[in-house]
Amino acid sequence: MAETFRSVVETSLGYSLAGVSDSVVFFMGIVLIALLVVSVFALLVQIILGIRYHKYNRKTNSVDLSGCEIARRLLDQHGLQKIAIKTSGSMLFGNSYSHYFKKIRLRRKTWKKHSVASLAMASQKSCLAILDQENDPDMKTRVRLTPLIYFGPLAFVPLVVIGVLIDVIILQSQNAVCTISLTAVGLLFYLISFILSIKVLKTEVKAQNKAYELLQHNGMATEQELTMLKKLFRLYNIQYVNDMIVALLELVYRVLQIVAYAQSNSTPSSND
Repeated sequence: MAETFRSVVETSLGYSLAGVSDSVVFFMGIVLIALLVVSVFALLVQIILGIRYHKYNRKTNSVDLSGCEIARRLLDQHGLQKIAIKTSGSMLFGNSYSHYFKKIRLRRKTWKKHSVASLAMASQKSCLAILDQENDPDMKTRVRLTPLIYFGPLAFVPLVVIGVLIDVIILQSQNAVCTISLTAVGLLFYLISFILSIKVLKTEVKAQNKAYELLQHNGMATEQELTMLKKLFRLYNIQYVNDMIVALLELVYRVLQIVAYAQSNSTPSSND
């Protein structure tokens, strides 16, 4: 059974795991299966989210305001005239709020359409700015740690490349000491980013709840629209949590790869 499982894992990976212990192979296989399951679930969530967003983006909101107008009204009510509202076609930023640039970015369709989807996105991002103004403790932590949250994972690949170059070109080492060490540092950044992402989700949910409250208080949304917003935000939250789980599984898998690499490289020396 163990040999069959090892064979299946090796086939999935496309390379041999000779010299790697059965326990490491087992956990690598489990993580691969989990990644497959989570990825399928993520695809389903994305499809449902896409359908619902498209549906709500075709339905005119009750106040007949564009995303830009909704955001401007909420911001101005809270003395945030200094916060600019810009369109963004970027997949990196999308609908977002930037503390550093004092700016709300809305995708073009969200920015100009008078839809329920625009109402949802514009109000929620405006409420992030309002939380920032109110010195919400979770928002303050998010702002301070933003560089680590978004740029920490980007350090992984450069660190691995640097480790490989040092081992191969400078040290001419076959033990890959620098590669493994710098990979471990990269994984640490990855782990920190994952943990901090939980704080991001907490502030997103806070902003969603504040959006419900302000829209209802200002008569900018009907009860039916608020229900639609809750359904839409719930899907976004599920997608966010799912992305965090994928990131965690990828982190575990990378750690297992390092362990497997170390075990396979140590096999020849143990036979000398």
